[in-house]
Amino acid sequence: MSLTPRERVLATINHEVPDRVPIVMGVSNATGIKMKPYRELKQLIGVKADDNYIYQWPELGTAEIDEETMKRLRVDVRGVLDVEASENLERNRTRDPHSPYISSWGTGQKEIEPGVWFPGVHPLAKATTIEAIENYPWPDMSDPTRVAHVKAQAQQLADENQHAIMATPWLLFPFERAFGLQGMDNFLTNLALHPDFAKALLKNNADLCKTMMGSFLHEIGDNIDIIKIGDDLGTQESLLMSPKMYREILKPIHADLIAYTKERTNAKVLFHTDGDVQPLIDDFVEIGIDILNPIQTSAGKMADLEGLKKRFGKKMVFCGGIDTHKVLPHGSPDDVRQEVRRVINALGPDGGFMVSSVHTVMNDVPAENILAMVDAVEEFGHYPLGK
Repeated sequence: MSLTPRERVLATINHEVPDRVPIVMGVSNATGIKMKPYRELKQLIGVKADDNYIYQWPELGTAEIDEETMKRLRVDVRGVLDVEASENLERNRTRDPHSPYISSWGTGQKEIEPGVWFPGVHPLAKATTIEAIENYPWPDMSDPTRVAHVKAQAQQLADENQHAIMATPWLLFPFERAFGLQGMDNFLTNLALHPDFAKALLKNNADLCKTMMGSFLHEIGDNIDIIKIGDDLGTQESLLMSPKMYREILKPIHADLIAYTKERTNAKVLFHTDGDVQPLIDDFVEIGIDILNPIQTSAGKMADLEGLKKRFGKKMVFCGGIDTHKVLPHGSPDDVRQEVRRVINALGPDGGFMVSSVHTVMNDVPAENILAMVDAVEEFGHYPLGK
């Protein structure tokens, strides 16, 4: 029996077997498509739609996918996003061309070549003291303009009752906010050399994230199926910190944010983290993470999909798995097709898997390969698998 997209996702995230593996694309920066491949995709499928950016943030470079394209991609989820405070949006719209984009946190992106922006403004780069944290001009995360649109947008999706609703507020990543404020190298050094400062900065960031989460969930109400949070914790070969340091410093912060979230919503928590985080998955289960994204198959032990499924498949829903390191950018459409088949056969048995690219589809991915990915889900993703 064919399910609606929302029914398909709800079955999957509740560890039930749906009619086919759901597709998650274009609903956050972690599951999105950059503007260049989006334009090429629209041209390929004959869609004439405006070029818009998620979070109203052109420098981020991730496209807001139009509804006609979402339907062609067979995406089963629709996103509800926050935006920066209106004052900050206006300041960035009217700033001098090619000057840095500065967020409400004071962090920013610099244009490293025409139209290409990269994080390069770190206002607390040299800070190592509690006093520096106390004196910093922190953003007002309760500013109502950040979430003024959320209630109406979510209600419309709920009334249509066709697609699962995934809330993707942007700034709820305490560890990554520390990277933005200090630069990755500086903050990782401070974790080791100035742990009291690093812990205080993380707690401050987490408190601001909780404020934003509270405002967002108050507006969206019960019209939500999944909420995304996260922090990038891994590299291609290992973790950014030892498991011991994660458990002592970051795990309590993540646990507190997740508990705060689950007190206010019945939505499943999707946690995004790149890299080889296999040693922490038991910890993720313990603190209440329901869905893990993006399953970076090119990174260390995360490549062992059968092992992940066997060990964690009854405890954790997996979302992602389609390689953006080699297969999507450099493979042929048939290579993509076979990779989707392989990943579905490894992670899809008995449900508990949603297909997505490993992080955002970048500029080097041909539009033909995006279609090959979603069409392969239609070909190989119906249950029972392998039939």
